[in-house]
Amino acid sequence: MADERLIERVIPKSGEPVPIMGLGTFRAFDIDSHSMQFEGLTRVLALFGARGGRVVDCSPMYGKAEAVLGDLRAGAGAPSVHDMFVATKVWTQGRAEGVAQMERSMQRLRAPRIDLMQVHNLVDVTTHLDTLAAWKDEGRIRYVGITHYHGGAFAALEKLMRTRSIDFVQFNYNALDREAERSLFPAAAETGTAVLVNRPLGQGDLVASTRGKPVPGWASDAGYRSWAQLALGFVIANPAVTCVIPATGDAEHLADNLDASTLSDVRPIPDAAFARRVVAALEAL
Repeated sequence: MADERLIERVIPKSGEPVPIMGLGTFRAFDIDSHSMQFEGLTRVLALFGARGGRVVDCSPMYGKAEAVLGDLRAGAGAPSVHDMFVATKVWTQGRAEGVAQMERSMQRLRAPRIDLMQVHNLVDVTTHLDTLAAWKDEGRIRYVGITHYHGGAFAALEKLMRTRSIDFVQFNYNALDREAERSLFPAAAETGTAVLVNRPLGQGDLVASTRGKPVPGWASDAGYRSWAQLALGFVIANPAVTCVIPATGDAEHLADNLDASTLSDVRPIPDAAFARRVVAALEAL
């Protein structure tokens, strides 16, 4: 490829650019740091950094994932701590409990400052947003966010975007689950809120439904080698998406994801017409 740069988007409230393809850690990073799987994750994170990836999303809900990511950050071959954009979450009730949990997260991640701290699944969201606003003022975090994984929470996410000082919103969106297009994307655009997309592959269901079936000819001609790449391209085609965070602990899958978000001579940035073709192809299966 003549141009192998990852597509970038800008965080609206700061102007900071970030690569559009991030890395989720749910399940994939919930392992023992002394296991063979850890060596595999070392390769994953090294590849991620080498290809220009920066945004890694975690949570205390993900078992050992924060500690594992912290160990990986300290290891040889990992991207520079200063190059990585670390996002994690607070997931508990009460101000004191939230502060204690976030401080543990910083220790586990080996991060004196967190780039993005999010209220996970809106648990005690009002309490934690007050704390996060203070932490941002103090420089302990750089950005404040809210998250959910289910459409039933979209109204609450939208209300918070419109009434509180929110830098990032994270929610589920993919080619077969497009409910977010009705209200959340317009609200994000209107309020200047950056968007992280989780479940871009429908927790794997979307790709499972295409197993053994070749991608359409038009997609192959445009350099897409897999249905996963097409599904990620669908998400990238939405200009309100700042970063998409598929979780993986497999270097081959990560390379496939990164290729889907890499500029090339035959594969320009996906647009609305591309997204419509992906939806039609999936619905025709």
